[in-house]
Amino acid sequence: MQKSNIVQAKCVAIEKEVIQGKPNISRVSTSYVERQNLTMRMSMRRYTRLTNAFSKKIENLEAAVALHFMYYNFCRPHKTLNLKRNLGITPAMATGVADHQWMIEDIVHLLT
Repeated sequence: MQKSNIVQAKCVAIEKEVIQGKPNISRVSTSYVERQNLTMRMSMRRYTRLTNAFSKKIENLEAAVALHFMYYNFCRPHKTLNLKRNLGITPAMATGVADHQWMIEDIVHLLT
């Protein structure tokens, strides 16, 4: 058996640069985006691997992603926001964007 001559790349430096807003640079991490990507893949069939449930049109994909994030932020209570009790707090409520937990019917009424 022949040995491979593939050399692994090494990361020699990382530079954090603010593109928009005023983030706390010490708390900037790719783990937030990676978690969001995992949540999307697990929640939306069209993002799972080896599936036939894909969007043929970009407009359909955009609509599916928009619906996912509306539900995720406005309807779905998050465990990390409700550690002490089951208060039904959503990310939109935690940031002050919404004053109550939305129902799916509320999202449907936005479309009509």
